[in-house]
Amino acid sequence: MNQIFSIARLPRIEFGAGAIRKIPAILDRYGKRLLIVSGGQSLQATPQWAWLSETLQAQKFDYEVIRVSGEPSPELVDEAVASFRGREFDVVLGIGGGSVLDAAKAIAGLLKPGNSVMDHLEGVGPELPYVGPTTPFVAVPTTAGTGSEATKNAVLSTLSTQGKDGFKKSFRDEQLVPEYAVVDPDLLATCPQPLIAANGMDAFTQLLESYVSSKANPLTDALAWSGMEAARDGLLAWYEGGEGAVAGREKMAYAALLSGVTLAQVGLGSVHGLAAPLGAFHAVPHGMACGILLQAATRVNIEVLEARDPAHPVLVKYARVGRMFARKVHVDDAAARATLLQTLAHWSESMSLPRLGGFGVGSADLAHIVVHCRGSSMKTNPVELSDAEAESILATCL
Repeated sequence: MNQIFSIARLPRIEFGAGAIRKIPAILDRYGKRLLIVSGGQSLQATPQWAWLSETLQAQKFDYEVIRVSGEPSPELVDEAVASFRGREFDVVLGIGGGSVLDAAKAIAGLLKPGNSVMDHLEGVGPELPYVGPTTPFVAVPTTAGTGSEATKNAVLSTLSTQGKDGFKKSFRDEQLVPEYAVVDPDLLATCPQPLIAANGMDAFTQLLESYVSSKANPLTDALAWSGMEAARDGLLAWYEGGEGAVAGREKMAYAALLSGVTLAQVGLGSVHGLAAPLGAFHAVPHGMACGILLQAATRVNIEVLEARDPAHPVLVKYARVGRMFARKVHVDDAAARATLLQTLAHWSESMSLPRLGGFGVGSADLAHIVVHCRGSSMKTNPVELSDAEAESILATCL
């Protein structure tokens, strides 16, 4: 654990049922000229959207709306920026899932500079430093997964039609951190089960990978631990419905928020390293990729650490998470790590997560995916995995 650390900028956070009602007053602090970036039609059918749009009109906001469907591309961002060239917006409101928030974040960052987002994407193009200025951005998540409301990066992707030359990369700068994150669990009420499963597994993956990151520190550990406890108690309760669903979605909204905070500070690991090329080359939705890979990647990390450095402190951390799931203190480390792996497998089975083969991924594709998995997430995995070890994770999930 790093005892010397720094914490980057975070948004001001408004959390809780009914928090959406604070949005008009928050927006008014910046001005009346508003750009709204939202998802498809599901949000527009909710009473919360009806209230918000009516209130914004009554309070004389002048606003435009852009809708984002699916994972955002650089072309979508550039087209949006170009279409509003010469317009002055005081604030951007992103309200939707992680893809919507990522798109809104990138658009807010480029409305004033006006250049292409390709100038700044990591690993493609010239990778020019972002100077800004950004337009103030308010993030309102309607799913519990990516934690984008608390991060400085906007993930954009171009899917390859041949499965070979697509990419999923980040536009990343501290100026892009939202001014406010407004997290209202009531906005999650319409999430269907597949979305709960994929986003919930993404959030838990981010918490676990942050907890065992090579850059983890005492503050992020405390936040990740709190988030993992919330996910333990909330994910299946929300997914299965019934009396625990409302409390479950509140816990998952909280867990997802904390996952964004921790990943922004200390990075992630092998699951996210592999999920990026899976999404780029084979259109595996990001949260689903995380859910499919998590148990296998955790197992491989543990096995490699046990073989190379059996005294590594991360092995103790994996055991602590296992004891958290077991709800037992007096479990030896090996048994606790086994409980962690068993729980992750149980979650995957209970929420009917598919296999990679269902997305057209075959054994012949694995080497190409591994070649492209060495981004920033792999750099903070608790142990450096060989190509063969990374490929074994994928092979287990076919």
